Amino acid sequence: MIHPQCSERHLRSTVAGENHAMQAAATWLVLGAMAFSCSRAIAQADAAAGKTAFANQCSSCHTTEPGKNAFGPSLARVVGRRAGTAPGYKYTDAMANSGLTWDQKTLDSFLTSTTAKVPGTAMAVALPNASERAAIIGYLETLGVTTSAQAQAPAAVELPPPGAGPTQDELNHAPSDTQNWMYASKDYSGQRFVNLAQINTKNAHQLRAVCMIRSETAAPTQTNPIVYKGVMYATVDTTVVAFDATTCRKRWTYKWNATGHAISPTNRGVAIKDGILVRGTSDGHLIALDMDKGRLLWSRQIADSQAGQFLSMPPLIFEDLVLYGPAGADFGPKNWVGAFKLTTGEQVWRFNLIPDDSEPGADSWRDAQARQHGGGSLWTPLALDVAKGILYLPVGNPAPDFNGAVRTGDDLYTDSVVALDVHTGKLLWYRQFIPNDTHDSDLSQVSPLFTAKIGGKSRDLMAISGKDGLLRVMDRDTRDVLFELPITTRENVDAAPTVEGIHRCPGLLGGMEWNGPAYSPVTKTIYVAAVDWCGTFKLAAEKPEFVPAAHYYGGAVIPDARETSRGWLTAIDGTTGKVRWHQQWPTPLVAAVTATSGGVLFTGDLNNDFLVLDAANGKKLYSFNTGGSIGGGVISYEVGGKQYVATTSGVVSGFFGGSGTSAVIVFALP
Repeated sequence: MIHPQCSERHLRSTVAGENHAMQAAATWLVLGAMAFSCSRAIAQADAAAGKTAFANQCSSCHTTEPGKNAFGPSLARVVGRRAGTAPGYKYTDAMANSGLTWDQKTLDSFLTSTTAKVPGTAMAVALPNASERAAIIGYLETLGVTTSAQAQAPAAVELPPPGAGPTQDELNHAPSDTQNWMYASKDYSGQRFVNLAQINTKNAHQLRAVCMIRSETAAPTQTNPIVYKGVMYATVDTTVVAFDATTCRKRWTYKWNATGHAISPTNRGVAIKDGILVRGTSDGHLIALDMDKGRLLWSRQIADSQAGQFLSMPPLIFEDLVLYGPAGADFGPKNWVGAFKLTTGEQVWRFNLIPDDSEPGADSWRDAQARQHGGGSLWTPLALDVAKGILYLPVGNPAPDFNGAVRTGDDLYTDSVVALDVHTGKLLWYRQFIPNDTHDSDLSQVSPLFTAKIGGKSRDLMAISGKDGLLRVMDRDTRDVLFELPITTRENVDAAPTVEGIHRCPGLLGGMEWNGPAYSPVTKTIYVAAVDWCGTFKLAAEKPEFVPAAHYYGGAVIPDARETSRGWLTAIDGTTGKVRWHQQWPTPLVAAVTATSGGVLFTGDLNNDFLVLDAANGKKLYSFNTGGSIGGGVISYEVGGKQYVATTSGVVSGFFGGSGTSAVIVFALP
C-alpha cells in the first residue's frame, strides 16, 4: 500500500519551476524530509498490519513482554536472538539444538513451515502468505532487536556448589567403584574392569534391553558414556545428553554451536568432576557444563582448525586440572598437550609433542621446517598413575603420513609413550616405538596400567598398543618391554610406500583403534579387540605441500575389499604374554571391551550386535541386534543393587562406515 503523502505526482509538483541554487538545495531538504516521513509512514502501516496479523496468528501462544513466557517463549527482542535462548523457557531439543539465529530470512523460512525448518519442533505452523509473514516480521522488529554481542554473550552461570561430585577421592577409588563409571576407560588406569557378578556365564542369556535413547543424528558414534549417581552422560557430534541410566529418560541436552571451521565431528566422550562436565569440540573449543542442568559454564578456544587441529579425545580431569590435547595429525598441525583450570579453562601448562627449536627432541627432525607441520595427535584416552603423579600419553603419527623423506629423522615425540609430571607438564621420560613412521601407525593406547608379580617381584606395568598391530607390556619404572606379540595379521610391515604401491598388513585401519584393551585383575588377563584389514600404501609422485585445513598425506592407502576385513579378540596372560585364546570375528572390532568378576566380557561388532562372551574361552553367550553398528563405549554399573550394561550404537566413521542413528541401549536381567 502506498501512503497518500508519498505519490510520485506530489513529489514532482514540489520541485516544478525551481531553478535557483538555494531553492534547489532547499527542495532537496524538503524531499529528504518527506522521503523519511514516507518510509516511516510505510513502516508504521506495515507494523500496524503486522500487529494485527500477530494478534490473529501468534498471540494465543506468545507474549511481547520481556521475560514473560506463555505456552511459547516471549517474542520481545526475538530478532537477532539465537533460537532456544529466551530466559526461563524450556524448549524442545529440536529448537534448542537448531543452531538458528532469528533474522528476517530465518524467520520467513520458519514461518513458511515451522516443522520443515526445525523438524521436531512443538510449534506446528505454516503461513503461506508472504505478505502476512513480512508484516509479522516487521512488527517483531518493533519489539526490539538483540545485538550480535548480546546474542553471543552467555548468561552468568554460577559454578556448582562445593561438594558436588565426583570428588577427587571418588575418582581415585574408581577402580573399586561398582556404581559409577567415571572416566572414558572407567578409571585413571584404564582397566575397563568392574567388580560385578550379578550377570555371569550362567544367566547372561537371560539379558533383556530395558531402555533405549536414540538421536535423530547419524553421526560418528565413538563416545564412551560416563555414569555418576544413576545419570549417564554421552556425546553425539556437537551435543551432550544427560539421561537416567536405568530408564533412559532424558534430563537435559546441550548443543554446542560451532563458531568456526570444523574438520571432524568425531567425539569420544566427556570427563566429570566437582559437578562440572568437560568436553572438546570439532572447532577447537574446550567447554564446561553444569552437570545438573547442562548450562554452559565456560568455553575456551584452545586449538586452531585452520592449522588442522580438532578436539576428539575424552578429557582427563585430575585435581583442578583438565588434561587435553588436539588431534588432526593427518592435516599437518604441530600438536601439544596442555593442562587447563577446571573452573575457568585458563591454561596452566603446555608440553609440545612436536618440539620447538630449543626443546629436547627437536634435533630428531633433521629439517626444522618439517616440525611446523609435524602432526602428533592425541585422540584416545590418557592414563594416570595417581600415586606417582605421572601422566601417560599415547602420541600418534607424524605428518605427512606416508612420506618420511620430507621429515627425515626419528620425528619425536610421534608414536611414543610420553610420561609427564601431571602437575607441571615436565617431561619425565619417553619411549618411541615407531621412528619415522610412514604407515600412519598411530600408537593409540597406553593402558591398562596394572601391577603384577613377575619372578616373585611386584612390577608396575603398562599395556601399549596401536595401529601397527602389536601389543606390548612394559615395566613403567625400568621401561623394559617384557613381551610383545601380534594382535592382528602383520605382513610386509617395514616396507616403505612407493609410487607403484606396496601391500601391507595392517592397512590404514588395522590393529588397535580408539578403544583400548581391558584387564581383569581376577584372572590377570588382558582382553584385546583388534582390526584385521590390509591395504596398498602408495607414495605421491610429487612432494606434498601443506595447505591449511586439507589432508597432508603425501600418498594414499587403497584398502583391500571391505568384505575381506575381519576382527580378532585375544585373551593374553598379562604376566607372560601367553595367548590364552584367540577368536576371529566376521567384522572389524573397534568397540570397547569390558571385563567383570562375573566371568563375562561385554563388547559389540559392526554387524550391529551387542555381545556377551565367556571370558574363559570367548564363546558367545548372548547377542542383541541394536539396529546400529557398535564402535563406541560398552560399560557396566550398578544402580539400586541391580547390574546394568550399556552400549553405544550407530554409524562408526567415514572409514569404517556403519549404520544407524546414534543411540545408547541399556540391558539388565529380568
